Amino acid sequence: MKYNFAEIEKKWQEKWEAAKVFHAKDLSDKKKFYGLVEFPYPSGAGMHVGHIKAYSGLEVISRKRRMEGYNVLFPIGFDAFGLPTENYAIKTGIHPRQVTDRNIARFTEQLKRVGFSFDWDRVIDTTEEKYYRWTQWIFLKMFENGLVFRDTALVNYCPSCKVVLSNEDSQGGKCDICKSDVIQKSKDVWYLRITAYADRLLKGLDTVDYPANIKQQQINWIGKSTGAFVNFKLSGTDDTLRIYTTRPDTLFGVTFMVIAPEHPVLEKYRARLTNAEALDAYRAECAKKTEFERTQMNKDKTGVRVEGLCAVHPLTGKEIPIYISDYVMMGYGTGAIMAVPAHDERDFAFARKFGIDVVEVIKGGDIEKEAYTGDGEMINSEFLNGYTNKKDSIARMIEELSARGIGEEGVQYKMKDWAFNRQRYWGEPIPIVHCKHCGMVAVPYEELPLRLPKMENFAPGEGGESPLAKIESFVNCKCPKCGAPAKRETDTMPQWAGSSWYYLRYIDPMNENALADPEKLKYWLPVDWYNGGMEHVTRHLIYSRFWHKFLYDIGAVPTEEPYAKRSAQGLILGPDGQKMSKSRGNVIYADELAETFGVDGVRYFALSEMPYDSDGRISYTNVLARYNTDLVNNLGNLVKRTLDMQKKYFDKVIAAPSCRDELDNDLIATAIASVGDYREAMEGFRIADA
Repeated sequence: MKYNFAEIEKKWQEKWEAAKVFHAKDLSDKKKFYGLVEFPYPSGAGMHVGHIKAYSGLEVISRKRRMEGYNVLFPIGFDAFGLPTENYAIKTGIHPRQVTDRNIARFTEQLKRVGFSFDWDRVIDTTEEKYYRWTQWIFLKMFENGLVFRDTALVNYCPSCKVVLSNEDSQGGKCDICKSDVIQKSKDVWYLRITAYADRLLKGLDTVDYPANIKQQQINWIGKSTGAFVNFKLSGTDDTLRIYTTRPDTLFGVTFMVIAPEHPVLEKYRARLTNAEALDAYRAECAKKTEFERTQMNKDKTGVRVEGLCAVHPLTGKEIPIYISDYVMMGYGTGAIMAVPAHDERDFAFARKFGIDVVEVIKGGDIEKEAYTGDGEMINSEFLNGYTNKKDSIARMIEELSARGIGEEGVQYKMKDWAFNRQRYWGEPIPIVHCKHCGMVAVPYEELPLRLPKMENFAPGEGGESPLAKIESFVNCKCPKCGAPAKRETDTMPQWAGSSWYYLRYIDPMNENALADPEKLKYWLPVDWYNGGMEHVTRHLIYSRFWHKFLYDIGAVPTEEPYAKRSAQGLILGPDGQKMSKSRGNVIYADELAETFGVDGVRYFALSEMPYDSDGRISYTNVLARYNTDLVNNLGNLVKRTLDMQKKYFDKVIAAPSCRDELDNDLIATAIASVGDYREAMEGFRIADA
C-alpha cells in the first residue's frame, strides 16, 4: 500500500486546526510552557528550508510538553515593517500594505503546509494599527521617563536606501539592507537612552539560561570598561579637554593628544589657529569616510597638528601638542584621547610618523623598535615608580587625580545610545509634535495610534527627509499642550521597534485597553525557551531585554527578564555550501520540499542531518538519500509501535467514553493527533518514490 503523505497530512492538519488542538488556554491550572521562535519577516520569496530548521526544535519541545500535560503557548506572527518591503514597493509601484498582506498570506499558507503546531488564534502583525498603537505607547512611556532624546550628530546614511542607519545596521561600513557603502551625514536624530540600562543588562545575564557564547557576545557588545576621566587644560584658556582611559597609570607617558576632526574647540578657538586651512581640508576629507573606515580599517595613521592650541599635562604642567585624526570620533567617549606612544601600538605608529617624543613608563620592552603593551615595573612616573602591580598603580593614580581635582574614576561602554529613527514611510510614526512654544510634546495616549497616513508616492526625499514630510495634512497640527500651530514628527521608527516586545502581545493579542492583561502576563512570563538565529543574539536580544526591563520598572510586566532560556540555531547552507540566500540563487523553499518528500521527511532531515546549533548543508540529493534509507525504516517502526499502543490504550479510550473522566482530554486529543493516519499505511507500507 502506497503511503500518500499529501492526502494524509492535509487531512490531519485540517482536523488539528478545526479541533484547536494547539490552542493555548489563558490562566489554566496546568503548568505552563511558553515556547517562542523569532517571528519571520514575510518576504515575497516565501519561507525557505532555513525556517524549518529554525522552528523544528521548539516545535518538537512544544509537542512533547503538550503530551506531558503542560498548557503550551507556541505562537507565530510577522515582523512586517521595514526597508525590504518598502524598497520592493518603490521598485514595483505596489503599496507596502498590499505587499505585506500578500507576503503574510503566502507565509501563512507555507507554515500551515509544513504542519507547525502554532496557535493560529494569536497571530500578530507589527504593521497593524492595533499592534503599533502599543509600540507607540511604549515609546511615549520612555519619552515620559527621560529615555528618549534628540540630538544633532554625524550619522550613518545610506544614499541608496536614503535612510539613517544605526551603528548596528551599518557594520563594516555597509548598509545591512542593500549592502551599499554608508556615508556620514549631519542630522537631527532620535535616540533611546539604552546606556542607562547597560549595567543591568550585564547583571541580568547571571539570572538567565543562555549558552556561554551568547552571553559573551552580549558582554562584548555592551563593552563595559573601568578606568578614569582626566582633564587636560587648554593652554591660555579656561577650557579643558576631558578624556577617558582604562590605563590612567600610564599618564606620565602622555606626549600628545588627539581630538576628533569635528571637536567643537576647533570652531571655538578658530581665531587662534595658524593652520586653519589645512585643518579644514583634512576635516573635509574625514567627512567623506564612513565610521568603519575611520575607526576599524587597518590603515596608515593620518592627522594634522593643531597649531596655535596646546594642552597642558595635568601632572607635569608641560605643554603637549594636539592633533586631529580620523580615528577619533565625537560619538565615542569624549572625542579626545591621551596618547601614550611607548605603550600603545596605534599611538606609537602615530608618534613615529609625526616625530613626537616617546616616553617609557613601564619597564620591559624596546621602545626604539615598538610599543611595549605588557606589564612591568613603573618608571619615570614620580609617585608610581617601583609599582609592579597594574591594579595597584591604577588605584594609586586615581587617588592622586581625585586629590588634585583633575580627574576621577569612571566607567564607559562600547554600546552607544540607540539611534531610533528612519526617514522612510513603512514604519511606525513617532508620536511627537514639535511646537515653537512648548518644544517637543507627546501625542496624548488617548489619541493613539498615530496612524500611518495612506500615500501613493512613498519614495524618500533626495535630501534624506521622510516621505511623510510631503503630506501637509499629516505634518500640520495643533500643539496638544498649548493649542498653537505645530508640526508633527515625520521620521518613523526602525524595524527593531516592533520586534522588541512582540512576545508580550502574543499573550493577549486582542486587548484594546492594554498591551496585555496583567494576570495573563503574570501567568505566561517569562518566556520559557526562546530560539532564534545567532545574528540576533546581540542587537535584537539586547534591545528586547532593554525594553522589557524598562516595562518592568514602570510596572507593566511582572518579570525583570523576558526570556528564561535562549538558544540559537546554526546557518542553513545551500547545495553549494554557501549561506542560503536569494541573491546567491541557492535557496530551497520549504513547501517545495514538503510537496516532494512530505512534511515528516523534511522535518526528519532537518532534525537529524542539521545539528541544531551548527551550520547545516541541504540539497535535494541529501534529502533523498536520507529519505530512502533511515526514514523508511524509522517511520515504519514508528507506525508499528503506534498501532501497538493504540490497541493497548487509545482504542480503549475511544471505545469506552467513560474512561475519559479519568484522563486528560487535551492529552488524549494531542496523542490521537500525533498518531495521525499512519494506521492507514501500515499494511504493505512503503514510501513513495521521490
